[in-house]
Amino acid sequence: MKINWPASARRFAPLLAMLVFPVLGMIYAAVNRGGGRVWHLVTPLDQAVPFVTWFAIPYSVWIVYIYVCVLYFFVKDVRTFYRAIATYTICALVCYFVYSVFQTTVPRPELVGHDPLTRMVAYIYHRDQPFNCFPSIHCFSSYMVFRILASSTFKTRRSLSLIGIGSGLIILSTQFIKQHVLLDVVAAIALVELTLLAVNAAERWMASRATVPGRSKGTMYSS
Repeated sequence: MKINWPASARRFAPLLAMLVFPVLGMIYAAVNRGGGRVWHLVTPLDQAVPFVTWFAIPYSVWIVYIYVCVLYFFVKDVRTFYRAIATYTICALVCYFVYSVFQTTVPRPELVGHDPLTRMVAYIYHRDQPFNCFPSIHCFSSYMVFRILASSTFKTRRSLSLIGIGSGLIILSTQFIKQHVLLDVVAAIALVELTLLAVNAAERWMASRATVPGRSKGTMYSS
């Protein structure tokens, strides 16, 4: 079968937008450090949350999970894919700004034992410094993919259940392995909601511009 390479290139060109992820990762590394005053947002509710090592598993698969969800959006609807990329990028940049002016940290428990799960938590602690906590990137991105799916036209009961469970486990994991506190989760959810309001408003504005008399009609994105 002959492949139409120009058509294929146009079809998959939107995936280039995912190159923003490694760029954001480099910015994250630059601000993932203490310096000056560092705040603690631990509440009595956080202190009551037990430390559960097996939550290291959903915590560790977070970035792969987000990539899979974003690729799923691309397959189902390019507009939704772009919405996810834009929302993630804006939320991440807001987080980086907050980290640079309001750095927080979370006290970590002393790890005891050498079982595989405890060693996995130790690796997480070694790889990820105890800063860049408020708002939580793990939480905002996990909530974001569920929130965007829930507002999409292609959602199904199965997809909502799968992504709802996946996102829920990742958000819970930030609490049970003591990487974040409850206020980090609340701030992450609020950030997504506010950002989606802005992104949706921008989409409506761009759509209205595309249909102004005298301009060519069409959708904002093409697949």
